[in-house]
Amino acid sequence: MSRITQRFRQLAESGRKALIPYFTAGDPHPGMTVDLMHAVVSAGADLLELGVPFSDPMAEGPVIQAACERALAHDVSLEQVIGMVETFRRDDDRTPVILMGYLNPVEVMGYRVFADKAAAAGVDGVLIVDMPPEEAEGEPLAAFREAGLDLITLAAPTSDAERLQKIAAVCSGFLYYVSLKGVTGAASLDVGSVAEKLSEVRQYVPALPVGVGFGIKDADSAAHIAQVADAVVVGSAIVQRIADHRDDDAAIRQAVTALLSDMRQAMDAIGG
Repeated sequence: MSRITQRFRQLAESGRKALIPYFTAGDPHPGMTVDLMHAVVSAGADLLELGVPFSDPMAEGPVIQAACERALAHDVSLEQVIGMVETFRRDDDRTPVILMGYLNPVEVMGYRVFADKAAAAGVDGVLIVDMPPEEAEGEPLAAFREAGLDLITLAAPTSDAERLQKIAAVCSGFLYYVSLKGVTGAASLDVGSVAEKLSEVRQYVPALPVGVGFGIKDADSAAHIAQVADAVVVGSAIVQRIADHRDDDAAIRQAVTALLSDMRQAMDAIGG
């Protein structure tokens, strides 16, 4: 059983929902990443989504695009991100870690080389934004499964029944539902529409938890999404706080952990 599956089972047994923070590895500088990984776990994170910086992050809004630029200014590579996870694992062998990024760096490294290195370092799952299920089938999926990596896939408000069937065929760990049309950091979040779509999505992945990301900015929005989803993913709100305090590591740690602590309390207050 993967760490991801085990963590979701533990949460379900305790009647709680997962809080999954995202931030970009190497932002604002490489030395901050592992420290921040440990800090968000202490603040209540259940799983970690660690972004691999990329020069053309097409699904990201300006906040995360800027984070990628700051990390790339330090020449942070996929190999280095895997090394950061390995360092994190020296003190935490329980918290699931997902690498989120784009296909090009993985293709350059090679699917099997990447999968083996990531698994050996303690990575539990991968989310490759620009790898549709049709492209995942074959070598990528085989490499990930043989290495024991869950492939987290994305579903959107526009995903129809045919698309959801294809997604379900390759997805493991949990399914990530993108709550908004557009890029990360978009503004309005309609919880009613999310709940309606999740009931459809779950027909195709009845055995998998479903997490929701995009548009979750504060404790209130996290609590509302936790009422209808199995996991709440928060990214741009965290990355913006990193940007706001990028010259002060202590201030970053305080701002990010305060946000996550508030979200965790709000989610738990409604019984998950």
